[in-house]
Amino acid sequence: MSRFLYYASFAIPVLAAFLLMHYYAWARLVRDAALPRRWHKALTWVVVLLALLLVGVFLASRTVPAGWRRTIVAYGFLWLGLLFYLTVILAAFDVARFVAWRSRRKPRSVDTGRRVFLARVAASAAVASTGAIAIGGRRSAFEITKPEIVVPLARLPRELSGFRIVHLTDLHMGPILQERFLSTVVEETNSLRPDLVVVTGDLVDGSVAQLASVIEPLEKLRARCGVAFVTGNHEYYSGATEWVSYLRERGIQVLVNERIPVGDRGPGGASFDLAGLPDHHGGRFLPEHEPDLERALAGRDPERELVLLAHQPRQIVLARGRGVGLQLSGHTHGGQMWPFGALVALTQPFVAGFHRAEDGTAIYVSRGTGFWGPPMRVLEPAEIATIVLTA
Repeated sequence: MSRFLYYASFAIPVLAAFLLMHYYAWARLVRDAALPRRWHKALTWVVVLLALLLVGVFLASRTVPAGWRRTIVAYGFLWLGLLFYLTVILAAFDVARFVAWRSRRKPRSVDTGRRVFLARVAASAAVASTGAIAIGGRRSAFEITKPEIVVPLARLPRELSGFRIVHLTDLHMGPILQERFLSTVVEETNSLRPDLVVVTGDLVDGSVAQLASVIEPLEKLRARCGVAFVTGNHEYYSGATEWVSYLRERGIQVLVNERIPVGDRGPGGASFDLAGLPDHHGGRFLPEHEPDLERALAGRDPERELVLLAHQPRQIVLARGRGVGLQLSGHTHGGQMWPFGALVALTQPFVAGFHRAEDGTAIYVSRGTGFWGPPMRVLEPAEIATIVLTA
């Protein structure tokens, strides 16, 4: 599949869904509320302009000057979040109304005044509820939790029991999240005293030329065994080859179907294997980035413990029978905005938290440290997770 067809297969259904959501919101908030003609016309144009703003978000990275890009993306994605909850809440009202209608033994005659009144009540309640959710969701997006998860590994050397891996993922540095946010993340990460920091993809939403200065605080990460990185799908939208080179030049260990020893330095020091795969779709953009765990593990001593970094949880199928003790992944954002996680679960075996696959392989899926799209999180807080390995 060509890159154009890959983008089109994603963009066309998404834009179609956005247009349907705008029409549905307009129908419930404007048409059904039977507003005065002047208000009806004004609010109709507002909905049209908001729809065009959302289309502009997807064009901004390539066609809009940098000075305008951040404003368009920030407000466009904020509207996307509002639109999502307007749609969900209005749909809930419609379901309730349908259930009430079906439960009546005798149908009532149509009362136009009553119908308009109920439509206005539903519209007002939906707008108020959406506003409240947006305020709380925006605050939650920038309040990063710091869970600590203890993971026993059978083959981990006892000398490394208590080894601390701080897991960052899905920072999505770009038009909205900038240098100040990353500096805070780096400070919080360093305060957790990591032995190793891993970043499991979707670090950036933009090219090296656009974001090099924004990413500079990453160089201040401090861990005894350094920083390791694997690509996520957004790196491939942003120039993965350039980003891999950029990060390697700054001492970050980018693992592209590769494996390194991690632990005590020097001959005879206790260590375990850390392997990293490119994103599940990496091969569609760069043939050499097709995930290949067999290549990463070639020549490995099976008696050594193995931790795998892979952006998407579904890549755990590649780990089956390969001796992987633990996989660390991101990508899902935990759904980011409830109840969106239910849709994520249709494509990923695990959405958030610690799990064990059928073969016993442990996996931890982070909810992500940043966010993508709407600058809000609802019931799915951002996180910087500490994974404590025990023998």
